[in-house]
Amino acid sequence: MNLDKLVIDFQQKDVKAYEKLYNMYCNSISGVVNTIVKNDDVAQEITQDVFIKAWNKSDSYSSKKGRFFTWILNIARNAAIDYTRSKKFKQSKQNLNSDFFVDILETSDNLNNSTDAIGIKEFVKNLGDKCKSVIELLFFKGYTQKEASEELDIPLGTVKTRNRNCIAELRTMVGV
Repeated sequence: MNLDKLVIDFQQKDVKAYEKLYNMYCNSISGVVNTIVKNDDVAQEITQDVFIKAWNKSDSYSSKKGRFFTWILNIARNAAIDYTRSKKFKQSKQNLNSDFFVDILETSDNLNNSTDAIGIKEFVKNLGDKCKSVIELLFFKGYTQKEASEELDIPLGTVKTRNRNCIAELRTMVGV
């Protein structure tokens, strides 16, 4: 089935279109959410919430503004970041043992495998090191621009400029 038709059917509240889109994208969305929240169960729950939110706000999606996947990915990313800022999340992290942190350690060039599912890893690999580090922190690890600025030890304005320039470079590569 044509993706554009599927999205239109989704916007018209066709349950079968919802199911197809969910099956197409749930693993990728869940993977991105999990890189931010670091908990499979919570990631699954947030993913389900994201699809329900997308269903309820489907009329706000416009293909003129971007692809459907990008739209739902942004909803997911924002939901995951909101969760990490919640009181519930902060309380759950107060009593962590050291085993939790072993899985978090990553090298700066190790983009999460979930990016393979959406096919962007190859494009990101072609970016310069400065772009890779900013893109990884902001989009794959869920950092805010301020947190990325502190992590990379560069001014906030530099993070914002690199983010804008790197996204423009990715768009050129992808052909969007």
